[in-house]
Amino acid sequence: MVLSTELILPLLAGIVLDALIGDPEHWPHPVIAFGKVISWGEKFLNNGKKRFLKGAILTLLCVGSVFAGSYALLQGIGNLNHTVYLIANAIIVFFCLAAHTLIKEVRNVNRALAQSLEQGRTQVARIVGRNTSNLNAHQIRTAALETLAENLSDGVIAPLFWFALLGAPGMLAYKMVNTLDSMIGYKNERYQLFGRFAAKLDDAANWIPARLTGWIMLMVSGKWKGFTFVQKYGRCHSSPNSGYPEAALAAILDCRFGGPNVYFGKIVEKPYIGTTARELTYDDFAKAIKVNVWTQVAFVGMVMAVMLLAHG
Repeated sequence: MVLSTELILPLLAGIVLDALIGDPEHWPHPVIAFGKVISWGEKFLNNGKKRFLKGAILTLLCVGSVFAGSYALLQGIGNLNHTVYLIANAIIVFFCLAAHTLIKEVRNVNRALAQSLEQGRTQVARIVGRNTSNLNAHQIRTAALETLAENLSDGVIAPLFWFALLGAPGMLAYKMVNTLDSMIGYKNERYQLFGRFAAKLDDAANWIPARLTGWIMLMVSGKWKGFTFVQKYGRCHSSPNSGYPEAALAAILDCRFGGPNVYFGKIVEKPYIGTTARELTYDDFAKAIKVNVWTQVAFVGMVMAVMLLAHG
């Protein structure tokens, strides 16, 4: 798809909409539709033999149909009315970003924790996959800040990266990849084979954005010496990507992430990211959110610059 500098306007409009209203709970959302399609496909195909092949076919059909369908739809709209075409692009950008919701949820964790430990556990359970019933205050803050860093990459930077490369259809296709991974990309008995292709595709789609996220986080915080730290500790994660933004935030806050956690009733020993084992504070939350916001601003500027240079 050939991008035009005119798409800078819907890009900015979508970003502003996300910043203002986030993801209203009762609004229809494409990711919900994606989830229903994936769930139906998984129930139909995840059985018998050749599960890896079936999962790969489902993944490719889902991602390919989203890209091709949205491309055709946008082209058709553009042929009929250019203004509506720009509005449609803005709406897609709005739905594909999670910047507002991410920051809101992390702030809510801090506020809930200020009320009581139990409220903090309940709130952080909304945004993490680990068992939160026995977490202490430090572990709750750690979980929230790890999520803030990781989801800055796959909820904001990666969608914008794919928008810069392939426009709104690429952005939607990325969200489908991400949704597939979140639903079937688990290393358990049910999804070990069926979801492996989706998990690997998600790893590939996030490889560059995750590293860009970590580097830009260091840049906006002025932690230039943190690049060596990120290169060392970014690999200390079960994911080939999540460790990079987490390591960047650990370098910025001079703290330590990772360690043992309980997932689905089992203790998972995660390598530590960083060496400074200290208690995280309210000020750390404020600093992490500030870095998050400025990383978004910096990357949006980079995306617009690339679009202008490529089509100027």
